[in-house]
Amino acid sequence: MDVNEVERLIKISKEHPLMPETYIPWHLEPANDDVFLPEILTSLQGLPIYDTLSTNQKLELGRHELVQVIASYGWGECLFCLFMTRHILTLPLDDVEHRFLLRELIEEFRHQEMFGQAIRKLGGKPIQQSGLHKFFGLFSNKYLAADYLFMGSISIELVTDVYGNYARRSPNIYPVLKKMFDLHNIEEARHIIFTKSLLKTYTDKAGYIKRTLYSYVILFNILFVRTMYVKKEIYERIGLENPEKVFKLASKNFKQKFSEKCLADTMKFVNEWKGFNLLTRWAWRWLLGVEV
Repeated sequence: MDVNEVERLIKISKEHPLMPETYIPWHLEPANDDVFLPEILTSLQGLPIYDTLSTNQKLELGRHELVQVIASYGWGECLFCLFMTRHILTLPLDDVEHRFLLRELIEEFRHQEMFGQAIRKLGGKPIQQSGLHKFFGLFSNKYLAADYLFMGSISIELVTDVYGNYARRSPNIYPVLKKMFDLHNIEEARHIIFTKSLLKTYTDKAGYIKRTLYSYVILFNILFVRTMYVKKEIYERIGLENPEKVFKLASKNFKQKFSEKCLADTMKFVNEWKGFNLLTRWAWRWLLGVEV
């Protein structure tokens, strides 16, 4: 791990904090032409049914799916904070990893509060995680070794970063959400730099089997979070007939879209330490639909 680089990240975090209370213009209401989620990231865009939706239904689809996405981020960050709080107990107080993780905890807790405030601002009602999500989330958080949990965290951070980039670059995104993603991308960039540096100490020493396991941890974390985005209840809320059928079509459509639009950075990261091999390529192709 590059200690000087981590010290630089700690210094930036202390000297240039971004406070959601002042950085985000919470007082602004959506304008008539504002959207909540770029069309390209909605589950139905690209399907014939999308062209049959009214303007309001398209807007509501984006609102509900955006709420689901950021609620999933918040829950995932809460799980990671649970792990980090335990992990720093194993590190000396003056250790650079301990000191950075304290800064990351501060920022991640602010993110969770920020996401909650954004959901309230949008009048959202997140659909709760399934029992299976809760079980695997808590089980892995409690029993996986630190290197595997850091692998899982960076996979979510890299995907989140892509979502944020799409939202920030959308010309008519609701300004409250644009600033929220601005803040999140800036701070997550530091977390990604740190985590990549930390994980390099593990991947440099990892053999074939360990790299295979790391690859599967990332794959299953991405699959885990992706399945929290598309929900049948959302199609019921926007008044679509036969929401079960729509859900099946949307799930298949979103899987392809997610693979094409959101995984390039993750795949580049995995490829850097040779995480794609005979034992993993088939799973990435089958479960995530990517070309490796």
